[in-house]
Amino acid sequence: MAFTIGPQLLDCCVLAVLSGGDTYGYQLTQQLRLRLDVSESTLYPVLRRLQRDGLLTVYDRPYQGRNRRYYAITEGGRQRLDLLRQEWNRFRDGVELLLKEETENG
Repeated sequence: MAFTIGPQLLDCCVLAVLSGGDTYGYQLTQQLRLRLDVSESTLYPVLRRLQRDGLLTVYDRPYQGRNRRYYAITEGGRQRLDLLRQEWNRFRDGVELLLKEETENG
């Protein structure tokens, strides 16, 4: 059984990866795919939305005769990431508590 990844959690994961440094789309996808079942077709709309919302910026850099698009987290993106991490911790703790209680009571 697989759990689905909601938009806020995916935003949080993308921003978390970018908080470690600028990266290009394919590399970002590969880093996320090491831990999550996410496709490039899912990721690129998220990147465009985060850019539109001012949470990341985009720039191109030449690589082997063509341009590679890089993504960088903004200060607003870092603030959003902090908020999302706090919300995630509350959510995770609540789910773990529920699952633990169910095990103990059942």
